[in-house]
Amino acid sequence: MTITFDRPRLVVHLVQQLEVGGIENGLINLIRHMPADRYRHAIVCLKDYSTYHAHIQSRGVEIISLNKREGKDFGHYLRMFRTLRALQPDLIHTRNLHGIEGQLVAALAGVKLRVHGEHGREMNDLHGRRLKYQVLRRMLRPLIGHFIAVSSDLEQWLIDSVGAEPDKVSRISNGVDSIQFHPRLGPPAAIGPAGFMRDNAFVIGSVGKMDEVKDYPTLVEAFLRLIASPHPAHQRMRLLIVGDGPQRAQCLDMLVRAGAMERAWLPGERTDVAQLMRAMDLFVLPSLAEGSSNTILEAMATGLPVVASAVGGNPGLVHPGFTGILVPPRTPDLLAAAIADYCRIPDMGARHGMRARSHVIARHSLPEMARGYTAVYDALTRELYPCQAAASLPSA
Repeated sequence: MTITFDRPRLVVHLVQQLEVGGIENGLINLIRHMPADRYRHAIVCLKDYSTYHAHIQSRGVEIISLNKREGKDFGHYLRMFRTLRALQPDLIHTRNLHGIEGQLVAALAGVKLRVHGEHGREMNDLHGRRLKYQVLRRMLRPLIGHFIAVSSDLEQWLIDSVGAEPDKVSRISNGVDSIQFHPRLGPPAAIGPAGFMRDNAFVIGSVGKMDEVKDYPTLVEAFLRLIASPHPAHQRMRLLIVGDGPQRAQCLDMLVRAGAMERAWLPGERTDVAQLMRAMDLFVLPSLAEGSSNTILEAMATGLPVVASAVGGNPGLVHPGFTGILVPPRTPDLLAAAIADYCRIPDMGARHGMRARSHVIARHSLPEMARGYTAVYDALTRELYPCQAAASLPSA
């Protein structure tokens, strides 16, 4: 059955900041695919937002920045409280550790329906075991009406470590736009600096925030080992890492010191990610922790085989020997060996990439993701408005 509302209910999404990134892109895709006659949306950013997602405001989505300062900024709690009192949302949806304190502020502000999502972990708590964060999550757990986990790894952690009741946890996989992200239809585009795509280049690519948890220096180290090898196929290798962050300078320095800059391109943050992915032959993600990687899904939709570290939700996306290869984190030698296999055996990459696209179309569509979130919101709304019919929660 479907909920019918006398007016669209307002959902406030509390995020760290709104910029180019996996969680941010996923949020915008979610808003675009949810039923507008049932839910409207506002985005409250703890820090700030870029112009990259400003187009969502044309859909009636208000974006508000709390301008939280670095470190302790107790004033942002008061600004959050006032913002929520002014918006009077029907539901708040917080995400990850940096947003979970918003659950208490929302409860004090009178927001009756409260959802918290876990999308992945940060460098200071890779395995979700740090005591002070565990205590915080357990203290706030009674305030949360429902949890959403993007991977089975995070779902089980919420139940076992945080103590969430299993019937209050839904696993909803991320979705991908398989129309925007599609395989190239002809020869790869001539991207990068002059000469980057020469010699029938084999492009090893990645997309992500270049922060410590993504561990891009391990990918650069693997690349440098490969191009130093005498194997003739390795002379075709090029490295493309799209994104910005604190580790970009370190990676550039590694490439400069090795004299390999003419074979690498690190363009920083870009808005043409889909086009750049179509120039890649292999996608690599060497993360130390992941939830359910949007960039892996985008690469698979593009028809790329994926080499990734066997952490977090990656094993649920990359099937070894079928759509890609998994390696332990921080093992540049094993990462290099996996990359070399795809460079030396082009047919394997084509097969794995074709299967990868079929997999995401079947299991990771944006409409399916939106239906999962809508079902969670509907079920909570049904509890508050029992006279209205609602769909049941998605099964894990």
